[in-house]
Amino acid sequence: MKTKNTVYLAQSLDGFIADEHGGIDWLSAIDNPQHSDLGFADFMSDIDALVMGRNTFEQVLSFGQWPYDKPVYVVSHSLSKLPVQSQGKAYLIRASEEELVSQMSQLGHNRLYIDGGKLVQNFIRAALVDEIIVTTVPIILGRGIRWLPELRITQKIELVSSQVLLNQLVQCRYRVYR
Repeated sequence: MKTKNTVYLAQSLDGFIADEHGGIDWLSAIDNPQHSDLGFADFMSDIDALVMGRNTFEQVLSFGQWPYDKPVYVVSHSLSKLPVQSQGKAYLIRASEEELVSQMSQLGHNRLYIDGGKLVQNFIRAALVDEIIVTTVPIILGRGIRWLPELRITQKIELVSSQVLLNQLVQCRYRVYR
């Protein structure tokens, strides 16, 4: 069965997913009086597993409480093992993007959430992304970590839907034809 690989992220108005130090504190600057998850729980209900890069994994660990109830596969060529607190929740994997997708499919994970700047860029370069859900936050960071690779993407990308959230965020869902 072919996997469905989805990128789900928030970006600044100028296209960054983190500030120049890797911080994401700017995301909490948005007024969210009802503490809405902005559709994240609905998105996660349709996911089998998360695939994330090392930097994103380390950011998740800094949250203190583990936020996922799905298996997380951490792609890293520099880590030899994952911290004890992630045992049974996260698994280290070393593979190319194509090999990773094949391994996930063999494990029965056919709906993948791809997370992390470098990993997202690699999946886009390898033409392995089927869907992009991006929420744009009205803040300009000026510098930081980008999620889009610096190359022309020749795949057809189609806007499926867009919505305004909290009267200030714009969430767009795109289909990517591969």
